[in-house]
Amino acid sequence: MTLKFKTVMLNWLDRIPLELVFWVTGILLLAIAEPQGHDQVHHFTFCPLANLGLDWCPGCGLGRSITQLFHGNLDESIHQHWLGIPAVIIIGLRIVTLGKYGWEKNKNRIN
Repeated sequence: MTLKFKTVMLNWLDRIPLELVFWVTGILLLAIAEPQGHDQVHHFTFCPLANLGLDWCPGCGLGRSITQLFHGNLDESIHQHWLGIPAVIIIGLRIVTLGKYGWEKNKNRIN
């Protein structure tokens, strides 16, 4: 690889907002996940309340709700967590906002 190519690639990667990468990656991973019910899943979690042994958490089921929504199971999505649909809308709007910001920032750099 030439130095010029490396510089161009680094400049291009530098222009993408890191938050946009996280949101898009998270949504894509939830969209391709296998939809399962709460009682069917025994998995590792980062939730501090679940790791303390508490059975109830205000965010418990939110990821499963989003996964169910992406698989077209609206009733199951609402059953898993009622904030799943608003979360997808809010995250989607955030992705669009960050995309527009990144686009405008890159357009201004070129001109």
